[in-house]
Amino acid sequence: MNLEDQICHQLRGIPRSGIRDFFELVQAKDDVISLGVGEPDFAAPWHIREAAIYSLEKGETSYTSNLGLLSLRKAISKYVDSYFHVSYDPAKEIIVTVGVSEALDLACRALLNPGDEVIYHEPCYVSYSPSIVMAYGVAVPVETRAEDNFALRAADVEKKITDRTRVIMLNFPTNPTGAVEPPEELEKIAKLAVERDLIVITDEIYSEIVYGEDNGIIPAKHTSIVTFPGMKERTIFLHGFSKAFAMTGFRLGYACAPHVLTEAMMKIHQYAMLCAPITSQAAAIEALENGAPMMEEMRRSYAMRRNLLLKRFEEMGIPCFEPGGAFYAFPEIGKFGLSSKDFAFRLLEEENVAVVPGTAFGKGGEGFVRCCYATAMDQLEEALNRMGRFISRL
Repeated sequence: MNLEDQICHQLRGIPRSGIRDFFELVQAKDDVISLGVGEPDFAAPWHIREAAIYSLEKGETSYTSNLGLLSLRKAISKYVDSYFHVSYDPAKEIIVTVGVSEALDLACRALLNPGDEVIYHEPCYVSYSPSIVMAYGVAVPVETRAEDNFALRAADVEKKITDRTRVIMLNFPTNPTGAVEPPEELEKIAKLAVERDLIVITDEIYSEIVYGEDNGIIPAKHTSIVTFPGMKERTIFLHGFSKAFAMTGFRLGYACAPHVLTEAMMKIHQYAMLCAPITSQAAAIEALENGAPMMEEMRRSYAMRRNLLLKRFEEMGIPCFEPGGAFYAFPEIGKFGLSSKDFAFRLLEEENVAVVPGTAFGKGGEGFVRCCYATAMDQLEEALNRMGRFISRL
């Protein structure tokens, strides 16, 4: 028996993650400084970890409701109302998931019929296109450009809409570029969604990490598409705890949407996952209720690291637009005569610095690399010194 022939057709055409392939090489080397993994270098704040420990000490080791602890859903409802200015019924319109990745998968599987098209923007996080395809949808990318600060233009979205279009998928601030979407473009996309009767899936996992005045030290205002007229009833709002609260290993996210949609997502979730871990849910309640001061402290630290990175890139002659959010920079390296992959592999081989080739995030990423600055300042400075030596030889 040829086992490869037994793999479902839908999965055969999906490549391994470009990030995963690259970092298998990184693991084999010593003295590597990684600007690659999109994860905060902070541990989850102690009071959040303590809440998880206390939950275990109390013997809270059971299943929860498929939708998640009602106490957590109430805390999420209050937080989303306060921060994003939109209200959801914690009893019916919020579902707690195993990370935002599961929430995205649930949304796609709940919405898509075979052949339905989903418009999304590239460069983008590596799982968006595969999540669409694994739900038997058709992924339709819209390229964003450096000259537009990698913002998504409504006019470009409109050109891609067909009779098979069912969903527009958004992620702002964006991984890998750090782009934020101008509110005026969001409003135009919202109007398109209403006019064409489309669903919007918006992943706003980086929404608390935005940079405003005083070189980003003062936070900027984040605008969600769900707040525009006619959008709450047609939007699945995805968020979680990994980035803002440095809780990546807790694997906890959530989706907010009209009850009909959360009920459909719950049907899949109850058979695939049943519920998110109760220990993580207990920690998440503490994060939402008392985590704002540490969240802001981490954001300010990212702002200072971002400023250092941009300053050093300018000194090296590497063009890089100023990211408005998240903790990624997307410098343009095409001028050095190397592909994104060759640049990243040579930098790793010659200077032991890991960055991610831009092509891992779609064809539009060619000529760029992703640098994650959620890295300790001393490590970041050393990585930039090494990159400077590498650039000087080019």
